[in-house]
Amino acid sequence: MRSIAKFSMVALGVLAVMGLLVPSAALAAKEIKIGVIYPLTGGAAAAGRELRAGAELAVKIANNAMADINMTMAKNSGIKNMGGAKIKLIFKDHEGNPTLGADLAKKLILDDKVDGILGCYFSSVTKTVSAVCEQYGVPMINGASTSPPLTKRGFKWFWRTTPHDKWFTKDLFELLVGLTKGKVQGVKAVSKKDIINLASACEKTEWGSHVSGLIESLAKEYGFKVKKSLLYAKESPDLSSEVRSLKAARPDVMLFASYTSDAILMVKTLKAQKVSPKIIWGQDAGFEKPEFRSTLGDSIVGILTRTVFLPKVVEIKKVAGQVNKLYKAKTGNDLGGASARAFTGLQAWVHVLEKAGSTKPADIQKAANTIHIPGKELVVPWAGIKFSTTGEELGQNVLGSGLIGQYQKGKDGKVGLEIIYPFDVSSAGMIFPFPKY
Repeated sequence: MRSIAKFSMVALGVLAVMGLLVPSAALAAKEIKIGVIYPLTGGAAAAGRELRAGAELAVKIANNAMADINMTMAKNSGIKNMGGAKIKLIFKDHEGNPTLGADLAKKLILDDKVDGILGCYFSSVTKTVSAVCEQYGVPMINGASTSPPLTKRGFKWFWRTTPHDKWFTKDLFELLVGLTKGKVQGVKAVSKKDIINLASACEKTEWGSHVSGLIESLAKEYGFKVKKSLLYAKESPDLSSEVRSLKAARPDVMLFASYTSDAILMVKTLKAQKVSPKIIWGQDAGFEKPEFRSTLGDSIVGILTRTVFLPKVVEIKKVAGQVNKLYKAKTGNDLGGASARAFTGLQAWVHVLEKAGSTKPADIQKAANTIHIPGKELVVPWAGIKFSTTGEELGQNVLGSGLIGQYQKGKDGKVGLEIIYPFDVSSAGMIFPFPKY
């Protein structure tokens, strides 16, 4: 009898190891680890806080059933196809340093054994981190880096949900053309000669350098003249000489690509030197952060910024309003471009994992390349998420789009962003020209 019992226990043990006696749900991973690399300290710490809060809110919704929210991931309480496995986020601070970012990615992969990575906001850091992921065959989803070349490297383990700077900068020129054709709400048609001269100042990083080049090329394409184009060191202690150089070019339109501390300093310096072109436009980043508004107050009224999300979107999309309410309760602020894109990047991870049904890299890769998230599920006003698998840009979401907002003072005396472009969803008339300092 003892030998029979012993044999039975051994047999049961073998069967258990083989998985024949254990339900598939029980075999599923209890925890899915996603490494998240953001700038949590330094000049872009404000953006880092928004990014982190956006990702944390998305994972909270994914891990806990919130049936009233109109999203698939809010119904399942974890990854349904993996037995309700929960997602754990492991945050790392890259401090705006590409080399540090790469080292952190290796640590997350080799030491923390993450199943994938989300990040990194700075395009320069995303560039090095994605190279590490490519080397180790670890999937990476990027929600907020906009340098166009990132999806032109033929990488097989990199996917980007956000539109990139070529799309955003093209929106700017479409707005300028719209001004000349009387398409902008609240503004009569403007003669092109009155807005033809441009000047740009972009920080000398992977992102800023490419924005500068895009402005040059698109200006030629649309028939505008760049009178001055300069690159400056990020987190500069003083921008007086740069502003004097821009002022001397006497441009009609000034264009900037700056992170938070530089954006604030740039506007302070413009005001100090009484520089007032007809249009001031920022390439999102620092120009859209709560600290930009709280620090500068009324000084920013009339400034334009591109973005992918504005609080006015909640009036267009119910699901955006639902998520924004939760985000505001968590942070005290409305969703912004950074937080909304971080939320959407993590949401893409949830859908990919759900479709993959496992954490095997090959399964995740296949799922990412075939995923289609409808726009109605997103907080951002996009047509959806679908990644390109052919052509020049691999892993780029082809269903994204941008907005251009303008800071205006509301009836309550508070300064906020109104939608100016696209013209068919504008929420207010444009202030033109920019008020003089």
